[in-house]
Parts: sequence; C-alpha cells; structure tokens
Amino acid sequence: MSKKIIVTGGAGYIGSHTVVELMHAGYEPVIIDDFRNSKPWIIDRIGELTGKYPLGHSIDCADEKEVLSVFRNYTDIFGVIHFAAYKAVGESVQKPTMYYQNNIGSLCAILNAMKETKISNLVFSSSCTVYGEPSTPAVTENTPIQKANSPYGDTKIICERIIENVKISGQPIQAALLRYFNPIGAHPSGKLGELPNGIPNNLVPYITQTAAGIREQLVVNGNDYTTSDGTNIRDYIHVVDLAKAHVKALEWLQNQNKPVCEPFNLGTGKGTSVLEIIHSFEEVNQVKVNYKIGPRREGDVEQIFANPTKAEKMLNWKCDYSVADALKHSWNWEKTL
Repeated sequence: MSKKIIVTGGAGYIGSHTVVELMHAGYEPVIIDDFRNSKPWIIDRIGELTGKYPLGHSIDCADEKEVLSVFRNYTDIFGVIHFAAYKAVGESVQKPTMYYQNNIGSLCAILNAMKETKISNLVFSSSCTVYGEPSTPAVTENTPIQKANSPYGDTKIICERIIENVKISGQPIQAALLRYFNPIGAHPSGKLGELPNGIPNNLVPYITQTAAGIREQLVVNGNDYTTSDGTNIRDYIHVVDLAKAHVKALEWLQNQNKPVCEPFNLGTGKGTSVLEIIHSFEEVNQVKVNYKIGPRREGDVEQIFANPTKAEKMLNWKCDYSVADALKHSWNWEKTL
C-alpha cells in the first residue's frame, strides 16, 4: 500500500504537528500550503524533528487547477488530510464571504481532484462548532447539528454536508470527519507551536503573549455566563494528541471496504473555563497574566465539551496529555519565539 498522504495546510498549527506524527508512523506527507497562515521555516522544523524533510507545494488550495496538478504529480497517494481553512470565529462574523469562498472552495477543489485521480480516502478537519449551542454541554456524534453561531461554523456544517453528498452521489469516498474541540499546546520539543498572525484569535496564544509582554492585557470575553465562574467552558485538547488522531483515522480508513462518511469527536471529555485556563497557566509556569473582564464576544457558545467514546473505541485513540501539560508546552514555545 502507498504511504503518501496529501496534507493541505500542512505547515499550519495542527497540520505541522500532524505531519510530524505521520512521518513517525511511516507515512510520506506531501504538503500543500501557501503559507498565508504559517511560515516556510516550519518545514525546516519538521525536518529537524523527524530527520527527513516532507515534500511540499506552495499553492492556494482553492485553486482547482493547481491542486489537480499536484495530485497528478503523484501516482501512489493513499489519501488526503484537509486542514486548509480560515478558522477564527470572530473574524468570520466580520468577513463572512471570505470564509465561505475559501473554506468551501478549497474543499470542492480537493474533492474534484480526488475524483479525477481516483483517490478515495479523506480525513476532514471539522469542528465542534457544528453543534452550535447544544441543549446539553457534553456532546456525542449523535447530538443534533444546530444552526451555526458564526459563518466559520456554518462553513464546517456545509463542508460536512458536501462530503456526505459526494458519498451519496456514488463517488467512492471514505471519509472521517474529525470534529475538533479546542486545540492548545505545542510540541514538547519547543520546535513547533501556534503562530497567530497579528493579534491572536485564540485564548492560549493571547495568554502566552500577554505573559511575555507582547500584549498589554488579556480581555476575558464575558463573566456572566451560567457556568461555575461565569466564563465560557471549552474542551481543551493538546495539539499532539489531536495530531495522533489523524494517523489513527487513516488506519481506520484503510480497514473500510465500502464508502463511509463518519464523524468523530476529538476532545478530552472534560470542560475547562477560561479563568481556570488562566489560573492553571499561572500555576504551572510560575508567571502572572494581566487580564480583565470585558463584554461577551459575538458568536461564542456558552459551554461545550466532547464525549470522545466513539473515537476511543473505533479509532483506538485517547488523549495522553493534560491541560497543564499543554499550557506548559505553550509557554515553552512562546519563549523560543
């Protein structure tokens, strides 16, 4: 069996960690990334961690002609992991058409290239945002898909539906839809981590930049939610655990002998509030974070966390790292920048 895997957005935060885990597992990643949300030197870091540099193509994943050209360049591709997408909830509220055009357009380009080159295996980077504001915070894959709270979330719902409809159409596709909860942390080596462009949209890099003096103050978006301390609750998963789940998903797809389109929740199964994250970061790293309480942010869900039982059983996957581990690794990464 061929071991080559196309990885779109493979130089990004989750993508780069996944490329490392793929290489450790014996796969040959082929990265497609135009570096709009990453840096070319990340490829060098991957090489340092694995002893081998992955193949790469610097193109826009929404450019169907260029994408197809890459796919045709190889005759032995086993599957595709599709990360490439915009992912900031707040930004998507301000720039909805940019999100629809990029996130949906890139998936369609990938699916068309897969059809043209007869590739069937797809691991899709989805999100727990497809559940919207759930009636109960602990969600399973059977929790109803809700109206999205943001254009970003809506693009993930639409993309999942597109993949399902491709399967219904008769195209021989085997897809794992990985619904991420909140990825945090960095590679334990300190060589890979999250690289936000400008002001961070995610909590943990804003915390690390505030602790490092890059940002003056962290604003907590609301403390009047009906949670234990009034702040949002999320399921924070270490990025390396998340990366390893993609390898497990490929192994699972290899054992399927018919078209499938199967969702999996990837999380720890435990919710942690914003204030708990801040206080845990301060404790494990022995640093203080200057923060204040601000208004709620449009598009935010009050609380949500995963029931990861399905992924644990079907993918033979579980989380090895704690939230405290992730926060320590994030701070180690920040100090190298």
